[in-house]
Amino acid sequence: MPDPSVAAAPMPRPQRALAPVVVAIGLALLLGLQPVTTDLYLPALPMLARELAASPGAVQQTMSALILGFGLMQLVWGPVADRFGRRPVLLSSLALLVVAGVGAAMSTHIAQLVAWRTAQGAMLAAAVVCARAMVRDLYEPHQGARVMALAMSGLGVLAVSAPLGGGLLTAAYGWRATLVTVAAMAAIALLYVWRQLPETLTQRNPHALRLRSMLASTLAVVAHPTFRAWGLLTSATYGGLFVLLSASSFAYIGVLGLTPAQYGAALASASLSYLVGTLVCRRWLSRHGLVGTVKRGALFTLAGALGMAACGLAAQVSWPAVLLAHWCYCFGHGMHQPCGQTAVVGPFPRMAGLASALAGCLMALVAFVTGVTLGAAMDGSLRPMAFGTAAWGLVTALTAWTLVQRHGQPAAAP
Repeated sequence: MPDPSVAAAPMPRPQRALAPVVVAIGLALLLGLQPVTTDLYLPALPMLARELAASPGAVQQTMSALILGFGLMQLVWGPVADRFGRRPVLLSSLALLVVAGVGAAMSTHIAQLVAWRTAQGAMLAAAVVCARAMVRDLYEPHQGARVMALAMSGLGVLAVSAPLGGGLLTAAYGWRATLVTVAAMAAIALLYVWRQLPETLTQRNPHALRLRSMLASTLAVVAHPTFRAWGLLTSATYGGLFVLLSASSFAYIGVLGLTPAQYGAALASASLSYLVGTLVCRRWLSRHGLVGTVKRGALFTLAGALGMAACGLAAQVSWPAVLLAHWCYCFGHGMHQPCGQTAVVGPFPRMAGLASALAGCLMALVAFVTGVTLGAAMDGSLRPMAFGTAAWGLVTALTAWTLVQRHGQPAAAP
């Protein structure tokens, strides 16, 4: 008897062949909503704290709430996208993301902002889950990694622009303008999906939402060593990045003395390093494959981790030294994420939505726990950011050099 978790009902194939550049632009917009939703308003956090009379710990909750909603709802959206298709999930969730962005911008109390940020995270989860699943719908893992790297280059452009634009918007119009801009970006992604992206899922799973089937499929995905290897890699590298996102505004502005605009430029330069990492990733994929690329990228991650640790231990440190370590970490991240997000769903062509959701949930839970721990550790010094980044960088490098080397080839699950 066939496994009900992989039973499928036919769906119409896309009416036209999708050019890789069309897919890459769509992926960049969908995946780019995540750094836009976080990075754009990072320069506004100190001003937001003052105007809403909130402590740094309370402001940190706006990030943690976003990540919690983002992580948990991926477990819902993954099976829903496998059952009903990618396009209806994307259209509905992006429309609600626009509403949540407007609500966040209109908040008058920190608790309201936390609630709206949670809603943003929940809707953002659908965009990211469907984007990763669409790559598996359309491509085999190695080809998909190249398209994903191209998309990540576009995402890098958004990531470079977000903090710089956030600093300028904050200085000119205040913190609410950054959240209005997030809503506008969601509206642009919604329009692109509506006009350019047809349904990519050719076979939907009619049993995807049945509890017994979901449990069996979940256990099958989690038990696969390739999923565990790449899932840990993507989660660890994102854990370090989340430390940088959450703590860098207070570190660069509060400790190192940069202005919001200067901080936005510094964060934009780190995003540029990430962008260069994705470009190098595309070249290395052709020469070294998925496993070989992350093996080499881990050298930069380790350099960033050790550099951050040194800055945290130093009695006095200047912002260029911190930024150099920041650049190294982001360069390595630009290799780990395109490879990891593609390879983690590679063995599961019939359960790509679920595998994507589980991997994304793991990333988000790591970030949530990291954010809560970081919020408790914030002491007005550079140490929480430096040591947090260093710890996750070490885990990332060790994973790339051990588990990924042993189990990283994304062969299809039986």
